[in-house]
Amino acid sequence: MKAIVKISRTRGASYRDVEVPEIKKDELLIRVTAASIGPGDLAIHNSAGPDCAAPALPFIFGQEFCGEVVEIGSLAKGFEKGDFISVESHIFCGVCGQCRNDQRHICQNLRVIGRDVPGGLAEYAAVPARCSWKHTDDSLKDIGAIMEPFGSSVHAVLADDLVGRTVLISGCAPQGLFAAAIAKAGGAKRVIALDPSDYRRRLAVKMGACTAIDPSAGNCLAKITKVCGPEGVDAVIEMSGGARAVELGLKALRPGGRFVAFGLPVTNLSLDYAGDIVKRGIRLEGVAGREIFRSWYKMESLLKSGAVNPRPALTHRFSFKDFSKAFALINSKEQKCGKIILTP
Repeated sequence: MKAIVKISRTRGASYRDVEVPEIKKDELLIRVTAASIGPGDLAIHNSAGPDCAAPALPFIFGQEFCGEVVEIGSLAKGFEKGDFISVESHIFCGVCGQCRNDQRHICQNLRVIGRDVPGGLAEYAAVPARCSWKHTDDSLKDIGAIMEPFGSSVHAVLADDLVGRTVLISGCAPQGLFAAAIAKAGGAKRVIALDPSDYRRRLAVKMGACTAIDPSAGNCLAKITKVCGPEGVDAVIEMSGGARAVELGLKALRPGGRFVAFGLPVTNLSLDYAGDIVKRGIRLEGVAGREIFRSWYKMESLLKSGAVNPRPALTHRFSFKDFSKAFALINSKEQKCGKIILTP
């Protein structure tokens, strides 16, 4: 089969022939129909040197994908050949304290498809049956590859009641764009989006933001309070991981508000812990992935009901063989793209 493979600890990857994976007894063999490029894939593609995110090379990456079942392990129950599935990349053990307390997304023994084991940027992929979401029809087939990142945004946004609230979305990469639409569907009174990219700010408005602000243009806090009032926003969904964005989000949040930490900083942050969090009674919540499978039921309902349409955020499609063009577009300074889909 053909696959996108990390072959050396230098920037980039290769499109080449590899063996079709052999499945274990608890796995499914999936014929991949589509994949989307996520932050983890970008990190592996761009990584170079001894700290490269990929394990032993060569390595097939890809965390976000969907496909059709073509082979079923003897212990994989509840599936038939031809089933259309989307993949949950978090492989949970099922026996640790977190798994037994319905927190499988933060399993103590967590492994990630496309990071720790071979992923879905290939014509076929082996997937644990317990990490496979079976669709009941083909209505979401065109967006099956984005179910995982969409679910992360569902988890980040809907963990608390947003009806009548003002929400700040910090960072309008695809999951921030999804978050804007989900917040609006969740009853938010106002959704304010922040991103330095004019292209992505315009996408954020299409996705449901009432206003989109360039945080690099100056006086950003004043612009936010002009929209929400001097008391500040009720909730901040921080999707960028930027140090200045985190600081700004905390300043923009009203006392007693909710700060959702989703974006991953590349360096350690320096915060006014007492002044910005403790003394103001801020509720700080870290979000890692999706609640398995509670978030999946929520997102399927949002998508099938038409309450949220993520498709405007899906701006480009490339074939696997043209993957380098897709990564170049994401890495470009202008960032004139939303979510990018790759197809075999």
